[in-house]
Amino acid sequence: MDILTLYNELKERYGKPEGQWTLWCKRPKTKTEKEQVIIESILTQRANWKNVCYAVNNLKNAGLLSLEKILHSDDEKLYSLIRPSGFYRIKTQRLKGLCDCIITEYGGVAKAEQEECGAIREKLLSLHGIGEETADDILLYAFEQPVFVIDEYTRRLVKRYNLSDNFSYRHLQEFFENSLNKRDYALYQDFHALIVIDGKEYKN
Repeated sequence: MDILTLYNELKERYGKPEGQWTLWCKRPKTKTEKEQVIIESILTQRANWKNVCYAVNNLKNAGLLSLEKILHSDDEKLYSLIRPSGFYRIKTQRLKGLCDCIITEYGGVAKAEQEECGAIREKLLSLHGIGEETADDILLYAFEQPVFVIDEYTRRLVKRYNLSDNFSYRHLQEFFENSLNKRDYALYQDFHALIVIDGKEYKN
């Protein structure tokens, strides 16, 4: 099946990505909203979205839903706030490392997102606990870079439609980007979100 045809079918079936994707697919985003996406990219690791929302609300209510505030927060306090998302000690350290990178090394989100995409991707991947999926989530949904995110839902869709027999991250990323033949971050955002929505629906 043609990839763009598949995207259009998903779009017709589900419409504009909503629910947990309302913020992530919002265009344009404010600095505060971009920072929230960055924070959520860590909290969502090995966690369901409902529990991520609990953790995010805790941070918001405590006035700590920003990279600067998290960077300078007490670890024990962060443990208690993000506990609902699971692995809270590990995620606290990952959040702090990511916040330190963006705030200290780049001077904030506005400057970080202006960096060359490949260079900042490598920087993100050098941080403890950030793999390709998390790095590309940040690049696509926060920094609005046209990089296609690959996750297990994407691999399941590829298997279901027999689109490829190579399921490596890089191969599938290149496959989607080359097949779409249009480096458009908005398209990539919505397409990936729809794949996840469809994957959860198909699983049920």
